[in-house]
Amino acid sequence: MVKPFPLSASPQVMDLTALRAVLSDLRGRILPSRFEKAQQPDAHGLQLGFRTLKGMVWLELSWQAEQARLVQIPPPRREGSGSTLAQQIQHSLKQLALVSLMQDGFERVVRFGFAPRPGAEIQRWLVLELMGRHSNLMLLDEQERVIALGRQVRDHQSRVRPISTGDPYLPPPPLQGIPPSTQESFERWHERLMLLPVPLGDALRQSYQGISPALARQLAHDDPEVSKQRLNQSVQELSEPEWRALHSRWCSWLWQLEDEHFQLRIDRAGRYQVWSGEEEANPEAEEPLSLRLGRHYRDQLERRQLEQIARELRQSLDHWREREERQLAEQLMKMKETEQATALQHQADALLCLSEPKRTQIDEAQKLYRRARKLRRAVPQLEERERHHQQRLQLIEGSDGFLEDLLTASWDEALERVKRLKELKQELEELLQPRQRSKRTGSPQRRDGSPEPLELRSPAGLTIQVGRNHRQNDWISLRQARPGDLWFHAQECPGSHVVLKASTGLACEADLELAADLAALFSRARRNRRVPVVMVPVEQLQRIAGAGPGTVRHRGGAVRWAEPERAEQRLSAGELLA
Repeated sequence: MVKPFPLSASPQVMDLTALRAVLSDLRGRILPSRFEKAQQPDAHGLQLGFRTLKGMVWLELSWQAEQARLVQIPPPRREGSGSTLAQQIQHSLKQLALVSLMQDGFERVVRFGFAPRPGAEIQRWLVLELMGRHSNLMLLDEQERVIALGRQVRDHQSRVRPISTGDPYLPPPPLQGIPPSTQESFERWHERLMLLPVPLGDALRQSYQGISPALARQLAHDDPEVSKQRLNQSVQELSEPEWRALHSRWCSWLWQLEDEHFQLRIDRAGRYQVWSGEEEANPEAEEPLSLRLGRHYRDQLERRQLEQIARELRQSLDHWREREERQLAEQLMKMKETEQATALQHQADALLCLSEPKRTQIDEAQKLYRRARKLRRAVPQLEERERHHQQRLQLIEGSDGFLEDLLTASWDEALERVKRLKELKQELEELLQPRQRSKRTGSPQRRDGSPEPLELRSPAGLTIQVGRNHRQNDWISLRQARPGDLWFHAQECPGSHVVLKASTGLACEADLELAADLAALFSRARRNRRVPVVMVPVEQLQRIAGAGPGTVRHRGGAVRWAEPERAEQRLSAGELLA
């Protein structure tokens, strides 16, 4: 069973400082530019494509509560262009150019201005509000009436600011606190923060605008532990040197904010900072800050999605395993009861062997005979049920191996692992849950499309296929395999089927070694230094009737000793991808 693990923290919230850094980076590269494409990949996000003199630039605008953001992203996949919001924006911004990118004060509100050409009157506004659970996106006409929006805000959801299509746009309520300023003296700044005996973190956020938890942590100290301790201290406990050091960092932040001197740093814990840090050796060779930040958010969100799906799948596996083990125990208990059949028959024989059995004794003997016959007739059914539950437990055990494989495959992209986890989850729901019948035909619903196993390239240029779930195992071993192909599997251990397509060319010793190493790596024995792997011609494989997909038996074969670490190193180096 895969050990439970906690979900990683949510990605760092994009605060005012990070938003200023992104806008400073984007203005010099996308103003002006021509709007070309809008698509909505999910319910809380929009992707916009702009044509510049240097090519396409894609922006991602998200109004999801914990991950609200504005970043640049690599060219995305084509998905979500048919959503209502994407179509409305596509129609409204067609033939228009992005000529303005505005953000005022310390509000996390960005206004994209669109006009027929630079210098012309703006005809459309796209407003992105990054305000936690109140985040939203609105498309406005030239009179600033709402044409379309990310989410409707009804009267019962907000008495202060309900928003619907056709309403005039109203800005958010004013922020609490005062705007930070470089003109404020140390004495006035210190006096303002000392007004109430509260922790330093609360004092910063309550007194000034634009102070997020992440920024407060960065202002307090470079060391995360020292920063956490200092922010939890009461303002009355801080010494004069600590106040001076804090004010120095405060001024440094404000000066960089005014000068728009930003540089992105990301630590190992996934926290990022844009307003300070050492200069890079060659900043011109780096990707733009907004694109680096977009990649960072993508990686963080994909990792969290991977963990969430894995946790749900693990909970399902534990539930199914518990159910199957309970039902198997019931069948074994009933099977043990059938052992009484012989004793019951002997009791009946003894009653009938009496010299003058009474009628009640004859009736009792007949009951014992019937009960003994019933127990004997139940044996084949109980044996079949026992095999059924054992096969399902083997299916669950193999799925545990697939899950662990996908969680530990650091060489594979997170998005690809998310896709494969979803496939495994859907497969197990179809195999282990009661089948859903189609309302029209009454037959089980089937998935469209063919399995997509992992395909790698051997040293001799042959294809090696690796099954990452039960259907893929079945597909490569019993459906796609051709005479001459070789099948590999870790001996007496749940894991992936590996097929070397030797029918298409001559396999060398390095090919056989690699295929065996892969079979060891994609098995429950992947942590062992050496693993015995069975190599069998596919002609000697045979499907086991009544068993789940990918369950086979084989005749003969040879055993090779494989080293899973060797295959993992080659995968991490990118040597094997087809």
